[in-house]
Amino acid sequence: MEFLSTSPARTEEIGRELARSLQPGDVIALRGDLGAGKTAFTRGLARGLGIPGPVTSPTYTIVNEYPDGRLPLFHFDMYRLSDAEELFDLGWEDYLSRGGVCAVEWSENVWDALEAPIVVELRKDPADENLRHITISGGRFDEADCL
Repeated sequence: MEFLSTSPARTEEIGRELARSLQPGDVIALRGDLGAGKTAFTRGLARGLGIPGPVTSPTYTIVNEYPDGRLPLFHFDMYRLSDAEELFDLGWEDYLSRGGVCAVEWSENVWDALEAPIVVELRKDPADENLRHITISGGRFDEADCL
């Protein structure tokens, strides 16, 4: 499925729509260049899961935990990790077993550790700096009626 976004608010709205159908143990693999909207999309996921308060990028902490929603949200930033082995050293399996949703920015750095993720690709439009192409694929989200 592909969506167009012309603002961070619309990117959050698309994330909020996706969150309505998420289930415990879902992994969201976020892909996109710097400034493409990965954190804005994750803020939308949080709102859709009923998580209040600010949602920020975990660039230096690697993971931020948001436990207070319909499902807990574990927001990872893998920018500084070089491979999947480092993710396992952080306790990846423990996060997966906690019944929440794992949103993974820079997922390509740890791709080998992700089993059947829902892939969210955010691409900047080369002709319009405010336009984002957001593609959701993988798992049950390859079916057109999921959102």
